[in-house]
Amino acid sequence: MRALISVSDKTGIVEFASKLNDMGIEIVSTGGTYNKLKEAGLPVIGISEVTGFPECLDGRVKTLHPKIHAGLLAMRSNPEHMKAVKELGVELIDLVVVNLYPFKQTIMKDGVTLEDAIENIDIGGPSMLRAAAKNYQDVTVIIDPADYDKVIDELKSNGKVSKETNFYLAAKVFNHTAYYDAMIAAYLKDKAGLPKYTDTLTLTFEKVQDMRYGENPHQSAAFYKEVGDNRGMLTGIEQLHGKELSFNNINDTHGALELLREYDEPTVVACKHSNPCGVASGKDIHEAYVKAYNTDPTSIFGGIVCANRTIDKATAEEISQIFLEIVLAPDFDSDALEILERKKNIRLLKLSDLDRKQPENAYDVKKVSGGLLIQDIDNKLLGDELTVVTDRKPTEKEMEDLLFTWKIVKFTKSNGIAIGKDKQSVGIGPGQVNRIWATEQAIDHGRTQLGEEYVKGAVLASDAFFPFDDCVEAAHKAGITAIIQPGGSKRDQDSIDKCNEYGIAMVFTGMRHFRH
Repeated sequence: MRALISVSDKTGIVEFASKLNDMGIEIVSTGGTYNKLKEAGLPVIGISEVTGFPECLDGRVKTLHPKIHAGLLAMRSNPEHMKAVKELGVELIDLVVVNLYPFKQTIMKDGVTLEDAIENIDIGGPSMLRAAAKNYQDVTVIIDPADYDKVIDELKSNGKVSKETNFYLAAKVFNHTAYYDAMIAAYLKDKAGLPKYTDTLTLTFEKVQDMRYGENPHQSAAFYKEVGDNRGMLTGIEQLHGKELSFNNINDTHGALELLREYDEPTVVACKHSNPCGVASGKDIHEAYVKAYNTDPTSIFGGIVCANRTIDKATAEEISQIFLEIVLAPDFDSDALEILERKKNIRLLKLSDLDRKQPENAYDVKKVSGGLLIQDIDNKLLGDELTVVTDRKPTEKEMEDLLFTWKIVKFTKSNGIAIGKDKQSVGIGPGQVNRIWATEQAIDHGRTQLGEEYVKGAVLASDAFFPFDDCVEAAHKAGITAIIQPGGSKRDQDSIDKCNEYGIAMVFTGMRHFRH
């Protein structure tokens, strides 16, 4: 038997090659791998001895030769193949161990040039891998050091690697080379200025972890990150305590973090089923948490809490009084951790860099039957300018509350309405099939949880325009004094007139935020 070994990741390669050598398997190698095996005292044949042709062009051409690829692709069960390789003096290659130039690691380096990236595009490696994988009935191909032991065990036990294992390894190769090529294509697409939505699209992701379960316990799930992007909001999380995360944990945390990122002062966002259920800012994180909790003590139970300041002891004592799935913060004081870790099932997540944002060219992807819907991420908050469209202008205090509440409604499922006051959410109406229901739900929520008097003097935000003046009518009856919405309806004037009738200030943002 003959093995060809050429790896950039040399983890465990000397030990693996030693075991092959002990079994009498001949080893052919190239470049740095050849030198490493030679230094370890192993008998190795240089690739040029096989091809009769020197490595050239600064190592760009080493294995691209008929004596290599014929040795990989010859089907042992085909007499014509066997006759041809004998006549050509080709030695069969039974085992290929190759992993590719570190393209991903190269492009992630600060200051990397296009020339550096191009030089780290592997050509011979993928060619050998694909050839060996195509001929999996006769050739074993390894791309992952994690598979070394399995191959050695089968060789020792049976003198060969089973067809089932070879097929598994071949499938793994094609999966990896597809990922490798897609990663290169994505990098070059951006550099070359190709359209964002090209005629064909291949997305590349790397698994971060398996989830405890999916959206429901009978569904399996995993979390993947975009290749080459360590800036994503969720990829820098350190889990300090609690059981493994589920699909819903990640999804809800993502929603809470997107909203939290909009605020600079001490703020807490409580989220349930990807909708905010309590949002508040305060002079410190303890005050912010208490205000967010009081907004909706019912819905926060079993939810997600994200804070943009370190969790201190006083806040931890408040949090420990209810069941929460997740608490995420940039850090936890030691005495706060001690309190929260007494709760077995709570997950404590640390994300020190809360300011990290998705890249401007990131995709928002939604799976639909038979395909994908892809769009830009919604990374804007307001249009070109705010326009006061009513006779009465909002007061400085009202404008502060309007902008605070506009941020909330941006991340509320459509049709979405949010009511806010004193940098605290008062009522949230998410995901209704018409806007008046969402408005009535938000008002009723505020009255039930905080009291009718607290709704009076509050402001209201709508994620899209009012098609009728019924929402203004409901807001007036509840005592709401100012409204912020995108505008853009053919019947905008009806709502403006109704606001003027009741002395309500209304501001248009010029930008809607549907969230489906």
